[in-house]
Amino acid sequence: MYNAEKRGKKQVLLRPSSKVLIKFLSLMMKHGYIGEFEFVDNHRSGKIVVELNGRLNKCGAISPRYDIAAKDIEAWVGRLLPSRQFGHIILTTSQGIMDHEEARRKKVGGKVLGFFY
Repeated sequence: MYNAEKRGKKQVLLRPSSKVLIKFLSLMMKHGYIGEFEFVDNHRSGKIVVELNGRLNKCGAISPRYDIAAKDIEAWVGRLLPSRQFGHIILTTSQGIMDHEEARRKKVGGKVLGFFY
């Protein structure tokens, strides 16, 4: 997705799809980094067609999924994002998949999935 954005493409095909990927994309769409996305069921694992809008500078997955305590979120923000008020880190918590700001408000930690800015 990052490479397609750099090349100036309008849409990109992601496969295989998963529930985690769909939730990650919906958070990116909520924050305005991508346009609409559509799930295409091919009776296997499925594909996702994402409309790009040119706002995405960088996105990536963090592997392995490191555990983050609620008090350590700020350190990860400094490590992964270019500045404090710019970009989002996506965490999977016991209360669902959310960005780092929502996790900080709810005072929950979890495992880091990825980031985008």
